[in-house]
Amino acid sequence: MKRLHKGQWQKGVEGHKPSEMTLMICIEKWNHSDDEGLKISEISRLLGFTPPTITQLINSLEAKQMVERHADSSDRRVVRVKLTESGKKLTRRAEQYRDAMLDELVQYLGEKETKQLTKLLLKVHAFVEDNPPPNWDRLQMNGDEKHD
Repeated sequence: MKRLHKGQWQKGVEGHKPSEMTLMICIEKWNHSDDEGLKISEISRLLGFTPPTITQLINSLEAKQMVERHADSSDRRVVRVKLTESGKKLTRRAEQYRDAMLDELVQYLGEKETKQLTKLLLKVHAFVEDNPPPNWDRLQMNGDEKHD
């Protein structure tokens, strides 16, 4: 089990946290409206993160000049986020690396084990879809939260 230790799976790309890379890939994938960018609420919904978490990630990425914010063209109260050129380049490199690693994994496993892995991953996905996490805000408190 040491080989599956959490720390080994949380390596970022070029100094960026996995959550930052996930956010940038999300923006790259879902930004279809003439490069206008996505609303924080859209990113939050797509990734399943809370808006404050998305805002923190955007703050970090903005400081690294990977994303930029701007007001929506039709509603100045709405903030949109899009990748900068540096963010686009980094996202493309991360996607190329991911694709190359998946190709290597398929070669390493071979056809039979790749099909087994695919079948198991689809089964895990179905299980997760059928068993969503609890709504932590609705769980009854037992008083322990005072000690957090």
